[in-house]
Amino acid sequence: MACSDDPAGDAPILRRLDAPGLRLGLTAPPEAAPGERLSLRDHADYVSITMEFRCNLRCVHCMIEGTMDRLKPAPDDLFARVLAEQHASGRWKGLVLTGSEITLRRDLPDLARAAREAGFERIRIQTHGMHLARTDYADRLLAAGVNEFFVSVAGSDRESHDRITAVPGAWDKMLAGMEYLDRQDGVRLITNTVVTALSHELLPGIVDRLSHLERLVQMEFWTYFPMAETDEKGLCARHADILPHLRAAILRARALGRFVEVKNFPECLLGDLRDALVNAQPTLIIDPEFWTEFDRNGFYRCVHQAECGSKECLGLTPAYAARFGWEEDRLTPFPKG
Repeated sequence: MACSDDPAGDAPILRRLDAPGLRLGLTAPPEAAPGERLSLRDHADYVSITMEFRCNLRCVHCMIEGTMDRLKPAPDDLFARVLAEQHASGRWKGLVLTGSEITLRRDLPDLARAAREAGFERIRIQTHGMHLARTDYADRLLAAGVNEFFVSVAGSDRESHDRITAVPGAWDKMLAGMEYLDRQDGVRLITNTVVTALSHELLPGIVDRLSHLERLVQMEFWTYFPMAETDEKGLCARHADILPHLRAAILRARALGRFVEVKNFPECLLGDLRDALVNAQPTLIIDPEFWTEFDRNGFYRCVHQAECGSKECLGLTPAYAARFGWEEDRLTPFPKG
């Protein structure tokens, strides 16, 4: 996640919150995106707060598996300060309740209800989606005010999804939950898929398999990076290998009327689909220890960085370059200005 020059004007609010670990998440503001709007680009309207660090999946690409046990969720008093700020200023449209798996919090409906009472119009949870298959639980969340569900989809079918998440039955529960929510009024579904050496060939199939979901408004594809200087798991995929499958997924999703956001991929390699790259994120409140590990990724390493005019690209990471080189012959700087 890159920091911005605060195009949303959040800096005074953040000083009032006095929250260690809070970081602005925007890169280019929405108006900087050229041409037709092809993604939601609503990150400036949201604030995200990490309220849980347990998870009952064992995804092979998990970024925080080594730190999950020592990271702490945002304390209740900080959550209360966010709600009080929203009630006083109405700064944000939406709140993202996130964590390793936010649905493990038994009081999640209470958190959502308090957020709605504080004036948040959109309440989003970031989840693996398994617990949404329990329709009584999904109904409780809906009744409490949750109306956006950002669901992680690891594979294109039962075999690949369960293999990557390392939990049998994860696919069936996740899909059942999304299909149930797809029948509910006022719901907005978003998916994200981490693009690794295990999943990059599955991207078009993921789009196809979820094509029946009418309330799925946006699909996001996050190119994997380890929060370390090296790729010890060998999960990074070469950009040239990702590209044909990523392009196919973008085009198929757009043909279905979906918005698309691509994260952490070189903009110049996307060619005529470069408008799909959106590295913006909502302002995030998280345990400050997370950033100590996160910043080891070393984004913005590119041999063309000095002369490139891109406002979205995060370049390469040392972990990627250690495996595949700096690819100076493949990458092309955009003109400045």
